[in-house]
Formats: sequence, C-alpha cells, structure tokens
Amino acid sequence: MTASDEVNSAVGTLYVVATPIGNLEDMSARALRVLAEVALIAAEDTRHSARLMQHFGISTPLAACHEHNERDEGGRFLRRLLAGEDVALISDAGTPLISDPGYHLVRQARAVGIRVVPLPGACALVAALSAAGLPSDRFIFEGFLPAKQVARRSRLEHLREEPRTLIFYEAPHRILDSLSDMEAVFGPDRPAVLGRELTKAFETLKGLPLGQLRAWVASDANQQRGECVLVISGWEAPQGDDAVDANTLRVLRLLLAEMPVKRAASLAAEITGVKKNLLYQLALQEKHADP
Repeated sequence: MTASDEVNSAVGTLYVVATPIGNLEDMSARALRVLAEVALIAAEDTRHSARLMQHFGISTPLAACHEHNERDEGGRFLRRLLAGEDVALISDAGTPLISDPGYHLVRQARAVGIRVVPLPGACALVAALSAAGLPSDRFIFEGFLPAKQVARRSRLEHLREEPRTLIFYEAPHRILDSLSDMEAVFGPDRPAVLGRELTKAFETLKGLPLGQLRAWVASDANQQRGECVLVISGWEAPQGDDAVDANTLRVLRLLLAEMPVKRAASLAAEITGVKKNLLYQLALQEKHADP
C-alpha cells in the first residue's frame, strides 16, 4: 500500500461527482444526495453550477476550482477536508478530470490520506463511443487537439498508425479544420463518427468516411455549433497484395523528402520489390498529408 492509499478516517471525503452533459434527467439520485449533504462544492464555474444546483433545489455553498486557480486554491479545499468536512468536486458538465479541472486537487487529497470517492455518471466520450458502432474493446482518448494547424497535424501524424479507436473532443469553431486535417493525415476513407450536442435537443450522431463527413459538416453550418466528439476508426494494416511493411514505408518517405512522387515510388519499388503502382498511391497519400 502506498502513502496515497492510506486513508485517514478522521478527515472528510472528497467526492468526484459527474453531472449531466445536457439532459438534466441524467443526474443520478446518488449525486443529488451527496451534493446536498457535503459542506462545500468545488465547481469549475460557480455561476454555471449555481443554475444547476438551483434547478435541483440544492443550497450547498459553491467555491471555484478551475484550471487557473486549481493549484493555488487546492489548499483551501484540503483544509476543509482535513478539518473533517466532506467536499464534492464537479465540472461544468460530465465527469470531472476528463479534459476538465480536478486532477491536482484529487492528487493532493490522496497524498495526505483523504478518501476520494467517484460518483460515476455522464461522460461525453463514453456516450459517443457507445453509440458510434466502431470497435470499443480498445480505444484511446486524446482530448482536444492543438489549436494551431502545424501542431495539430503533427499530433495526428503520431496517431496515423494507431490501431485503437481514437476519440477526440473539439470546439465548434475548429471542428471543420480538424476534420480537414484528419482527412489529410488518415485518408478520406477512414470511418468516423461525429457526436454533437449529445443528450441535448439537437443531438447529432453522424457516421461517414472522413472525406464525406468533412464535406457534410462543411455544407451545414448547424453542424459547426455546440460541443463535439469525434470517434475515428483505428488504423488497419493492409493485407495480402496491398500489405506494405514499416521498412518499405520508411524508404518511401525518405525518398519523397528528396524527389518527386513518381520518381520516389519507382525507386522505392526497385529497392523493396513492392509493386510500383501501390507505392505511387501511398506516395500521393503521404504528399497529401504534408502540412
């Protein structure tokens, strides 16, 4: 047992409480009871959470715990907990710590022996994955991609041959740019699902190959509003005659850095023995993916 696992029974409990991502009927009875019973609620945005508490008739005091003050203000909540009071941690929507604040407070609480209890509930990434129809036995959550294109494409390049299902959050004003970069890096045929405004009145769950999904979002401004989750199928290694090993790809990429596509494909075919037409198509994809 580590120090962070040794719970001090004389102190309070930190509850990590999931709240609805849209539909208020998703609030659990347990969450409502705990939020009403604790001494203090640490909230990402007290004004936003005050409306939620008012809706459910909860009068527990709120205090801010967001990304700009979490490190400095964590001691404030720890003092209350060490004095024997219970505290609940909530974010604006969904499960705290999932692309939301709370990590530093939870880590600090565990380090001093405070019991941390999760109250599960709504989580946008899980909701989207459960309805996407893409493999869910293995997946990787990447949160928000970088805002700048160069950094965003660099991150996507690292994930190009990731075999697990990929899940991203994205802001509405960047959804089209991100889809365009994903199409360029992953290819237009990679299966994808857009989950938008999940559990809300104008919920969208649209599954298409990336190229078609990007075009569909571009043609409808309404799909560029609200909270977005992108679920992207993982990379599948080519099979049979289309199989290209990692060494062949390395050779092709090195040649592409020095010469035109056609010449690079031809020379790579001579070096590796792989069909020239296949390498030419791969070379075109590589060039298309360059930022």
